[in-house]
Amino acid sequence: MTIKEKTERLIERLMYASRWILAPVYIGMSLALLGLSIKFFQELYHFIPHILEVDESDLVLKLLTLIDLTLVASLIVIVMFSGYENFVSQLDLGENTEKLEWLGTHDYTSLKMKVASSIVAISSIHLLKIFMNTQTTDNDKIMWYVLMHLTFVISALFMGYLERLTKH
Repeated sequence: MTIKEKTERLIERLMYASRWILAPVYIGMSLALLGLSIKFFQELYHFIPHILEVDESDLVLKLLTLIDLTLVASLIVIVMFSGYENFVSQLDLGENTEKLEWLGTHDYTSLKMKVASSIVAISSIHLLKIFMNTQTTDNDKIMWYVLMHLTFVISALFMGYLERLTKH
C-alpha cells in the first residue's frame, strides 16, 4: 500500500470516526428534554389549583401551552433518536427491550419533513393562542405572526414537493 493510499485511508477513518462527536449533542438533547418536562409540570402545577376559577378561553390557552410543550418534547425525541441512528450508530437495545415502532425507519429526508411539519404545528398553536387573545396584541404584530406562519407552511410544502420530485 502506498503512502497516498495509507493517508487516504487514515483520513477516511478519522472522518468516519468523527461522527461520534455528535453523540454528546444527542445526550445534551436528552437534558433539554428533561428541562422541557420540568417546565411542563411547572406550568401544570401552577395551573391545576386554579382550574375551577379560569374561564374557558384561559383554559384553552393554558392547554395550548401544554400541547405546545408536548409537541416540542416529541420533536426532541424524534430528532434525538433518528439523528443518532442516521449519523452516529444504530441503537442496540437488546431483545427484551421494548423498541419504538418508528425507530430505524426515518432517514435524513423523513427527519427533515418531521421537523418541518412539527414547526408548522408549533407555529399553528402559537398563532391560535395569539388569535384567542387578540385584544392584547397589536395588529401589526399579528400580521407578522401570520406571515411567519405562512412562511413555515410554504417552506414545509416546498420541502415536501422537492422530496416528491427527488423520489421520482
